[in-house]
Amino acid sequence: MTDQLTDSADNFTWLISNFVDEVRGVEHAIVVSSDGLLLTASRDLPEEHAEQLSAIASGLHSLAEGGARMFGKGDCEQLIVRMQRGHMFVMSISDGSCLAVLTSPEADMKIVAYQMTRLVEDAAHVLTPQLRSELREVIGR
Repeated sequence: MTDQLTDSADNFTWLISNFVDEVRGVEHAIVVSSDGLLLTASRDLPEEHAEQLSAIASGLHSLAEGGARMFGKGDCEQLIVRMQRGHMFVMSISDGSCLAVLTSPEADMKIVAYQMTRLVEDAAHVLTPQLRSELREVIGR
């Protein structure tokens, strides 16, 4: 997939895979657009699972956003779903897009949340409409 990308898109997909490689306990990561489309996924996540995770993350993010607005709590910044064998984190990036991460049960949740925040702060400005469009086009092939 990455051979067809511009440098900025290739760098963005590298950031997501590198996040998985560098943060202990993180198994997979994806970025989802505001309309629920998968923009990029970490290297070792099969495409079918990446698509399923993007639908789940988008739905959860949308529900949390709606609930936060309904009760006057502002924007939803992060969701954490605790499961028997790990966690799923969903964090807002910009313009309704989000970063979703799956972890092992041994992951330190504070470190994962902190590293996600750093990634979002460092990379949010890169996720321009042009980059989103390019990533969608490549994923759609």
